[in-house]
Amino acid sequence: MTGTTFGAVTDDTLALFTDLYELTMLQGYEESGHTPEATFSLFFRDLPTDRGYAVAAGLEQAIHYLENLTFTEEALAYLAEQDFDADFLDVLADFSFSGEVRAVPEGTVVFPNEPLVEVTAPIAEAQLFETLVLNQVGFQSLIATKAARMRDAVVRHGDEQSLVDFGSRRAHGTDAGMKAARAAYLGGFTGTSNVAAGEAFDVPIFGTMAHSWVQSFPTEREAFETFVSVYGEDSVLLVDTYDTVGGAETAMAVADEMDVDVRGVRLDSGDLVALSKAVDDIVGDSGVFVSSGVDEYFIEEFLTADGVATGFGPGTSLVTSKDAPTLDMVYKLVAVERDGELQPSMKLSAGKVTDPGQKSVRRVSTDGEFERDVLAVRGEETAGEELLVDVFEDGSLVYDLPTLSEHRERRREQVAALPDGVRALRNPATYPVETSDELAAVTESLRSELAERYRPGE
Repeated sequence: MTGTTFGAVTDDTLALFTDLYELTMLQGYEESGHTPEATFSLFFRDLPTDRGYAVAAGLEQAIHYLENLTFTEEALAYLAEQDFDADFLDVLADFSFSGEVRAVPEGTVVFPNEPLVEVTAPIAEAQLFETLVLNQVGFQSLIATKAARMRDAVVRHGDEQSLVDFGSRRAHGTDAGMKAARAAYLGGFTGTSNVAAGEAFDVPIFGTMAHSWVQSFPTEREAFETFVSVYGEDSVLLVDTYDTVGGAETAMAVADEMDVDVRGVRLDSGDLVALSKAVDDIVGDSGVFVSSGVDEYFIEEFLTADGVATGFGPGTSLVTSKDAPTLDMVYKLVAVERDGELQPSMKLSAGKVTDPGQKSVRRVSTDGEFERDVLAVRGEETAGEELLVDVFEDGSLVYDLPTLSEHRERRREQVAALPDGVRALRNPATYPVETSDELAAVTESLRSELAERYRPGE
C-alpha cells in the first residue's frame, strides 16, 4: 500500500490535486506554443433552494495552494508513469504562479454571477487553478452559508445560544470534516467537537459524553457520579439514555450531593421542545444543550415554540448542507489575449451563458443596509463599494490575510446588513444584482459577433 491511510494531499502532492484534462490541456498549450494571458472567473449561476445569499469562504486555502504550487520529484515521477512527455515535465519542474488574483474577502455575502475569485495569468497557470479553487471555495462557501443561516435563526429568535459543530463523523471524508469545522466557525458557530480542526484553525473545541459512557456503568447514577468526579463543573451530562426526565432528575441529584454546579445536560432524542421545557424546570441554572437533527429550520421552530436551550449541536445537516448539498460553482474563461491585449470572451451555451471580461462588483448601501449590487466592467465608474480586492500581483501575495475570527466578524456584519426578506429561511426575497450599462453593451456586442462568427453550417 502506498500513500497515507486517509489519502491526504500534502504539499508534496498538492500540484496533483487536479483533473487529468487540466494537465492534458497544459501539455497541449506548451507543445503548440499557445500561451496567451487569460482571465478566469469563479462564480455560481443560481442560489440553492431557499437561499437568499451565500457566504464566501475558502480563499485562504486557495492562497496556500498558489503559494506552494510546485511539482516535486515525486509528482513528476508519477506523471512520467502516465506517459506525459519529458519536455513537458521539465516545464512543470520549474512551474510557479506568476499571475494576478482578485477576490472577495471571506465572510462576504455574494450572489449569482458575481466573481468570488478572478484569476489573470498565462493560460496554463490560470487553467491549473480550476479544480482546487472549485473544491475549496465551493465547499467551504456552501457550509459557511448553512452555518450563517443557523446563526441568523438564533439572532432572530433566540438569546445568543451557542452553536457547536458535531458533524465530523458524518462528513464526506477527513478533509471535508476539517474544512466544515473552519467554515462553520466563519459562519457563526461557537466551536467544534473536532479536536484536529481546533488545533489547525484555532477554533474552540467542545464535548460532552456519549450514550456508551452511561450504558457502560451498572446504573445511570454511577455513570454521572464518575463523570462529575473527573470533570467537576465542566460536566455536561447526557440524560436521555433511558428516560430523559428521570435522567435529568438523577443528574441534578448527583450534582447536589457532590456539591458541584455542573455546566448542564444534553438532550439528543424525543420531543425536544416538550422535553427541554420539562428538563429546564429540573436543572434550573444549569444549561440545556440540544442535539439530534438540528438545522436552521429546527432552530427557528424550536425557539418560536418556546423550547429551552443554551446551545445546539448541529451535525449531519451542517457538514453536508443536507437540504442543499451543492452550490454548483463554475470556473470559466472570460477574457483571453489576442493581438497583445485581453479581449472579453463568453459562452453562448443554452442555460450556461457567461458574462464576458474582467469584472468589478460594487455594493450600494443606504443607512447601513445593502440595497443592491452592480456587476460592471473592471475599471468602470459605478456607484458603490468595490468588493474584489487584490490578492496576488505578478505572482506575489499582496493581500494582508485576515484571521479566521476577522472573517467571522465580517460575516456577522454582512448578514446583518442584508434586507430582512433576503435573510428569510424560506422563500427569501431576491437581492437585486444589476448589470452596468457598459457590461450590458459589451455582452450584447460580443454575443452578436460570436453568433455571426459561428453561424451553424458555416
